[in-house]
Amino acid sequence: MGVSLSVLASGSRGNSAIVASVSTRILVDAGISCREIFKRMRAAGDDPHRLSAILITHEHSDHVHGLATLAKKLKVPVFMTEATHHVWARAVCEQKGQRPDDSRLEVFESGRSFQVGDILVTPFTIPHDAADPVGFTFRAEGTKIGFATDLGYLPPSVRDHLRGCDVLVMESNHDVEMLRGGPYPWSVKQRVMSRVGHLSNEALAEFFAGDYDGGAAYVVLAHLSELNNHPELARGAAEKALASRQTLLQNRVLLAAQAEAMQPIRL
Repeated sequence: MGVSLSVLASGSRGNSAIVASVSTRILVDAGISCREIFKRMRAAGDDPHRLSAILITHEHSDHVHGLATLAKKLKVPVFMTEATHHVWARAVCEQKGQRPDDSRLEVFESGRSFQVGDILVTPFTIPHDAADPVGFTFRAEGTKIGFATDLGYLPPSVRDHLRGCDVLVMESNHDVEMLRGGPYPWSVKQRVMSRVGHLSNEALAEFFAGDYDGGAAYVVLAHLSELNNHPELARGAAEKALASRQTLLQNRVLLAAQAEAMQPIRL
């Protein structure tokens, strides 16, 4: 089968994806319910009980909503930073009156690679208003997959980690004008547009037209806002930026959705 990427859900109401090799299957975030994760995996012919581990980018609810139940049912290692675990465990305790089962907790540090089965995972710090948020790159069988969502901008360190990827999952959260004229309170708009908020279509397009190395066969636009963006606006901005550089024409732009799983990418 080789290496594959399956985005189960992406957006402000929940995020979850699977990176898999022949022998290892990693769930990246559990922002939708355990039941919905199982449902979407099984609809794609995948068995949730074959998951090797769960990795968490940060503690916001759209990335950990189903985690406590999922971890309890599957009994697989759960990887997160110490600061992320502290905030998440406290929130679960406040909501449910008891601490989550963290008997299979594995703590990692940003910048230090670790192995899950035959997949090498490298976490890197991203600018977002969470305790210790990270993006990931995954390497297996000569393939590299990069995840960078929930970040206010793309600092040089993040750009460096995303070089040489065969698949890029990138945030394209909002259209700036739609956000400014949209229904959010001004304080929320300021937060989204800040350097610890979310990446706009325009900011991602600037990266694609400038510092991006053009090596990915697939670019997945993720975490699109349902109120402050439109799929074709996000796609159009990305494709225009990629087309402006002739060396980038091999990139295929795909859209990750909130309500249904994306067709798996197999490499």
